[in-house]
Amino acid sequence: MKVVFKRYCKCMELKDDQVLIREYKKLHAMGAGWPEITTGMKKIGIIDMEIYISGTTLFMIMDTKADFNHDKAMAELATLPRQAEWEFLVSRFQKTHSNATAGEKWQMVERIYKMDQKQERSPEDGYIEEIEC
Repeated sequence: MKVVFKRYCKCMELKDDQVLIREYKKLHAMGAGWPEITTGMKKIGIIDMEIYISGTTLFMIMDTKADFNHDKAMAELATLPRQAEWEFLVSRFQKTHSNATAGEKWQMVERIYKMDQKQERSPEDGYIEEIEC
């Protein structure tokens, strides 16, 4: 069976403060995330999300349904329960202003290489991925 989905990759900078970075990691540790946030992401079509860190740079991989409309989905996500509260909470760790939306914080990353790539796409459109299960 073939599964088709879109992948978005984004990055963001944290404040260069090791105490804040440790706290930020704790907020994202297994079992620490707010259930309403995960539920909201799934509701708008996010299938899976991973966040990695290197120094002060965060890197996110977000897999979504194949028909995912990024801008529309992010606007809807911002209206869901506790999302604004979560964004305000994590803003103190991030190199951004406290009222910034998730879309203003997370910057799209352009893919410049993929093994066996078959189609050109822009970061904003998401990269179509297919896997055999």
